[in-house]
Amino acid sequence: MKHNKTFQDVTLLALRLVIAAIFIYAGYAKFGMWSAAPAGMSAGMVLLMKFLSIVEPLGGVALIAGFLTCWASAGFAVIMVGAIGLMQFTMGVGFSTAQGPGWDFPLMILAGCLALMAFGAGRWSVDAKMNRA
Repeated sequence: MKHNKTFQDVTLLALRLVIAAIFIYAGYAKFGMWSAAPAGMSAGMVLLMKFLSIVEPLGGVALIAGFLTCWASAGFAVIMVGAIGLMQFTMGVGFSTAQGPGWDFPLMILAGCLALMAFGAGRWSVDAKMNRA
């Protein structure tokens, strides 16, 4: 199959937008930690959630613009590895969401982050504009 650069750029843009939307929403959902922590949550976990409520939306906006894409994706990959580890080893959640909560969705997000780290933001990004200058 002939390599199609435009299709690659569209795909990278779509991947950036989807991952950004997921993390912006996830960060927004954590803003409640600033007013009241859930009962039984450790102080360290509350602090982590507050931190993530700031960095997830900021990283999402960076991905939308295609700014520092490899760095934002690397940060999100670390977050996803932590989420998978927490779900698997602390909470005992299984792999598939077919039986309820699962860590297959975070694994797919991790794969998308790794793809952005490997291939960059594509032609339609601030990163590409900065590299051309």
